[in-house]
Amino acid sequence: QVQLVESGGGLVQAGGSLRLSCAASGRIFNSNVMGWFRQAPGKGREFVAAITWSGSLSDYADSVKGRFTISRDIAGITVYLQMNSLKPEDTAVYYCAVNYAPAISRLSVPSSYDDWGQGTQVTVSS
Repeated sequence: QVQLVESGGGLVQAGGSLRLSCAASGRIFNSNVMGWFRQAPGKGREFVAAITWSGSLSDYADSVKGRFTISRDIAGITVYLQMNSLKPEDTAVYYCAVNYAPAISRLSVPSSYDDWGQGTQVTVSS
């Protein structure tokens, strides 16, 4: 089991940028997938981005394509989410998660992920 700790959230004006970090304790394998999800008040958990630990594949929600970038630091066992051109509708609690046995067709499905961090709040003001 891997423990995940997110950081980097905060309050930013529309058009601004933030970089979220997710530090993992434990072993991550090349076949595993790291994902970012978000949940706004009164809404379900929404897929944002995912990346294989090998770095061979990444995927994004349509709503963030071209604005967000997911990456990972193998040595630091950390996954990042660089968020640019932020919009008020990006306001949510952002969670990272790990999928130990991913099916490519289910990278965007929250229930396919095994362990989750506690979340970090991102608030974008207009």
